[in-house]
Amino acid sequence: MQSVIQRKAEAGRAIPGTTPMTAARALTLALAKTAQEAMALPLRVAKLEERRLSLAELPEALADRALLAVLEGPREGLGLAAVAPSLLSVLIEMQTTGRLAPNAPPARRPTRTDAALVAGFLDQFLTQFEEMIAELPDVVWGGGFRYASYLDDPRPLGLLLEDTGFRVLQVELALGPGGMRKGELLLALPAQGHGPTPRLRASMDGAEALLVRGTAAEAALWQDKMERAVMQTPAKLEAVLCRLKLSLAEVLGLAPGAELPIPLAALEELRLEGVGGKVVGRGKLGQNRGFRAVRVLVDADDAPPADPQQHALKTTSDAPSAPLAAPRRRPDATRPPSESAPTTAPFAVEPLPDLRLAMPIGGDEAEPFAPAPLKIGAAF
Repeated sequence: MQSVIQRKAEAGRAIPGTTPMTAARALTLALAKTAQEAMALPLRVAKLEERRLSLAELPEALADRALLAVLEGPREGLGLAAVAPSLLSVLIEMQTTGRLAPNAPPARRPTRTDAALVAGFLDQFLTQFEEMIAELPDVVWGGGFRYASYLDDPRPLGLLLEDTGFRVLQVELALGPGGMRKGELLLALPAQGHGPTPRLRASMDGAEALLVRGTAAEAALWQDKMERAVMQTPAKLEAVLCRLKLSLAEVLGLAPGAELPIPLAALEELRLEGVGGKVVGRGKLGQNRGFRAVRVLVDADDAPPADPQQHALKTTSDAPSAPLAAPRRRPDATRPPSESAPTTAPFAVEPLPDLRLAMPIGGDEAEPFAPAPLKIGAAF
């Protein structure tokens, strides 16, 4: 079975034999489709150049005697489409005579009549372009523009357009059968666009949809919500004081009052285990406000020694601040008095309280964390 990550990776992978849509490719397809549908004119993009220019640099990129069409976009944004005389003559010939002359006519100054004949072509082309980039972040700056007016002189551009950066797409076209005629078109739109948000595909998840919209704030907000949801997921940890191996007969023989051998260093060798028994931390058993507590070790200096048998078990008196003393053996009639003390201390098997911090039994003042007082033979 495929994992979730594998399915997401395959969903975003391009289908073999297809080219992902980009703004440059959308411009090429929109021009060819508009020319074919509106005038039955074969059109091919021979060269496309994309760059960013300031308002002061924009007039230098315009072709001589080009028709200047002012484009109006969202939030009163203004752009520019410059139709070179070579392309303008082709568009006029196809709309008036329905065919192309073998040679281009001499360049002339464009008129308002020329602008009226070109306006329909520009609007249809811009509509096609917007539709093709509807699912891309480029629709924010490239969508929503239509023909507004005509300029017969480029000098008013500095006063008419906003003094900001422009995305400039400049294309060289091969027009007519076999590319018999050439043409040029320049499209300049504000780089800081205010167009519609990208249209979302049905296959997008929440994160991809927000990233496609190009809004970093929304993407950060979604990630923050996801992080909070993940951090609230329950994580079960078990504090393991000691693990013993017993035979089945010993387990079946357990009863109230039975005693189990616990290593002397068990109090300072407590393990925090996660799912599957994986050790995620270590700690010491102690007390706080009169209750059993676990102190999680963080610093390397607090880490327990490698050999627990070398770490002697220490107990305290009833007062937490009393000096630590060695434990006493419970009398055993089966052992001679001279036998040395065992290395493990027996603990009675009784119901155990939870290892957690809780309200104090008496008094409101919290006492410092200290080793838990244990009495040999008593439940802890």
